[in-house]
Amino acid sequence: MSETKVETIDVKVVRKTKEADGIVSFKLQAANGKPLASFSAGSHIDVHVPGGIVRQYSLCNDPHDSSHYQIAVLRDPASRGGSLGMHEQVNQGDVIKISQPKNQFPLVPAERSLLLAGGIGITPILCMAERLTRIGARFKMHYCSRSAERTAFVDRIKASAFASHAQFHFDDAGSEQKLDLPAILKKAGKETHIYVCGPTGFIEHVVATAKELGVGEEFVHFEYFGAKQADTTGDTAFEVKIASTGACYQIPAGKTVVAILEEQGISIPISCEQGVCGTCITRILDGVPDHRDMYFMDNEKAQNDQFTPCCSRAKSTSLTLDL
Repeated sequence: MSETKVETIDVKVVRKTKEADGIVSFKLQAANGKPLASFSAGSHIDVHVPGGIVRQYSLCNDPHDSSHYQIAVLRDPASRGGSLGMHEQVNQGDVIKISQPKNQFPLVPAERSLLLAGGIGITPILCMAERLTRIGARFKMHYCSRSAERTAFVDRIKASAFASHAQFHFDDAGSEQKLDLPAILKKAGKETHIYVCGPTGFIEHVVATAKELGVGEEFVHFEYFGAKQADTTGDTAFEVKIASTGACYQIPAGKTVVAILEEQGISIPISCEQGVCGTCITRILDGVPDHRDMYFMDNEKAQNDQFTPCCSRAKSTSLTLDL
């Protein structure tokens, strides 16, 4: 089976800026000088980081202006090479490869929206605030961070047309400004669409609180930047069957489906390798997957008709894949 070709474009880093402690932004323009593709609020691009790593970063500039793309990257001490590569090896003047914009975290038409950002999760939220302001929509934005020094885009937000809709919350500041999530959600009302992005714990807190208050799942939208480390101590081997050829392969404990199939010349497009982005989603024709992703909603996982082979495994002894 031939390798899947992923289309990329070359962009030049025309500016690299320190936005806060541990956070830098990159302004990207097409290397050939042509206009970049338009994008919608909530979009991201796959960035090919030096060293052969591909990572996803949300676009945080105003989606009305596609003369350039802007991304921001948090320097993560536990980085697997992505954030460190961006901070240390990508500089102003460099040309790097990216994908066209993709959107798995879109805004939906609504009378009211509530934007909740935790740390570097501000990037897609900022883009959404720009869009909602441009169309005159009703919304509020709450931005939580450890401290003012670690908070990116403060000046940009304070100088923006939506400054009056935005509120900052710092972990190291007084209790009077801390995020009172239950109160905020109650005030927003059950018909308000909620968008949340940030660390896993932050998102889970918002999702759980919204559920406790009776907010419907369809009103809560989220995007993870990283997945929690899965418990792999009980992992066992299972078989994967390729529907188009009938070939079967053993997936041992400690190895992913993507890795084993790659060894056999069967390439599945991947990006985050954590079950966050959805790039590698593959249809299942038979068998029961062990979902370990952060991408599918609970009702989607229950259908057991697709999974993320970059991290998910099998509950059954075999899986037949639509490959």
